[in-house]
Amino acid sequence: MIQFYLKVNDVEFYIDLGAERLIAAEKAGQKIAIEIKSFLGASEVREFHLALGQILNYRLALKKEDPERVLYLAIPQDTYEDFFTRQFIQDSVAEYKLKLLIFNSIQQEVILWEE
Repeated sequence: MIQFYLKVNDVEFYIDLGAERLIAAEKAGQKIAIEIKSFLGASEVREFHLALGQILNYRLALKKEDPERVLYLAIPQDTYEDFFTRQFIQDSVAEYKLKLLIFNSIQQEVILWEE
């Protein structure tokens, strides 16, 4: 897996993927970073807490060192449908303005870019 390295002062970050996204004309050339989470732990809520904290820290680091890069949280489609449809999780996604990339882990394809 390609990792995107970022250093802010004396703290190092390794975001799962840094890339140029060329999905559609209106998105062409947009610099992005993607943090991929599987949500395979015993508690989806705990996994969400960890992912949210990580995303917020990565977002701050990118703001300081690479402000043009947009950060996405990538999650499996089944996690999106089963867990991210819960009202509190939707409220959290809206409150923290999370950008999601939903993927089908079996077919290994992007299903949805949620801004």
